[in-house]
Amino acid sequence: MIDLLDLHKMFILRHLGEGDVCADFTMGNGHDTEFLSKTVGEKGRVYAFDIQQDAVDSTRRRLVESGCPENYTLICDSHHNLKNYIKEPIKAGMFNLGYLPGGDKSITTMRETTLPAIAAAIEMLGRDACLNVAVYPGHKEGELEGEEICEYLSTLSRHKICATKIKILNSPTSPYFILIETK
Repeated sequence: MIDLLDLHKMFILRHLGEGDVCADFTMGNGHDTEFLSKTVGEKGRVYAFDIQQDAVDSTRRRLVESGCPENYTLICDSHHNLKNYIKEPIKAGMFNLGYLPGGDKSITTMRETTLPAIAAAIEMLGRDACLNVAVYPGHKEGELEGEEICEYLSTLSRHKICATKIKILNSPTSPYFILIETK
């Protein structure tokens, strides 16, 4: 059976390597931030965003305890403000939408900020770069968030980016992800 998170990382690794710049747009408990930090190494740079201070604190602990290089900037702000912090092109970015695992489930990513964040992140992508967006349609906001993202991406030129949706067809409320690659 396919593990969507493993597949998510496999696609990132096709674009991201030592010394690159990347972003975790929804740091949560820091699993993706750790993966990105170790992938880009000491010469790379990782920007990680979350609106909850608990997520920033949890991520910082994870990065220190797992021996990550000090190549990261943890930002307690909404991902839609990414251009206030990131000034150079990125090779990869990860969005893991929904709520903080183990946290308050009433605090979720929202369409009002997620869609502008994805649009801004696409503008920040360099050549041969990618974004992965994990969508969780098992709750109403997640379902609507995913629909709006797919609708938006379907309007973009296929000559500039390729947007692919990867979903388990016989499990309609299972998470799925969208891979956005620059050409």
